[in-house]
Parts: sequence; structure tokens; C-alpha cells
Amino acid sequence: MVRPRPKKKPERNAGGQLPLPTPRQPASSSTTRVLPMELQVGDRLVDETGEWEVTVRPYTSPGGKNVHARVRRVDQPATADERTWGAMTTFRRGPLSHSG
Repeated sequence: MVRPRPKKKPERNAGGQLPLPTPRQPASSSTTRVLPMELQVGDRLVDETGEWEVTVRPYTSPGGKNVHARVRRVDQPATADERTWGAMTTFRRGPLSHSG
């Protein structure tokens, strides 16, 4: 019969205490992670095709697996599109960049 390997004991500091866990650092202090259902009218998304603005409140398909939102190009307001994401996709919401 084979014995399992003993687990390594965590290293202790000079006082004999275990080190405190380090908090996870966010990607940036000015960005937050949001789910598609947390998007709001006016939020901006950037992808490989350009910068888009949410124009209609997102809604889910039956079952809640997919999220749909109507978006338009920021530089070409006449260009609108219907975007679909998986409900568990996350986005980074950052500060709006105002040009002008």
C-alpha cells in the first residue's frame, strides 16, 4: 500500500505566525468589472471594431443564458448594432473619455 506524500507546511515568519494573505489588486483603480446585465444606457464598450455606446437597456433571452443590447458607434451615431454576449461574460467599465 502506497502512502500519500505529506503536504508541505506553510513557512512561518520569525514570530512563528503564518503570513497574512495578500489582497488581490484590481486591474486599475479607475475600472470595475461588470456583467452584461449591469450595463446601463450610455455605457461605452471598446472592441476590435471600435468604440460603442449602449443605447437600450440590455435584456436576456429566455433562460437567462444570453444577454442582448442595442449599441451604436460613438464616431458614427447612424451605425447601430444588436450585440449578444453570454450572461457570464465580464466587461471592464472605466472612466468615459470625453473628446472635444
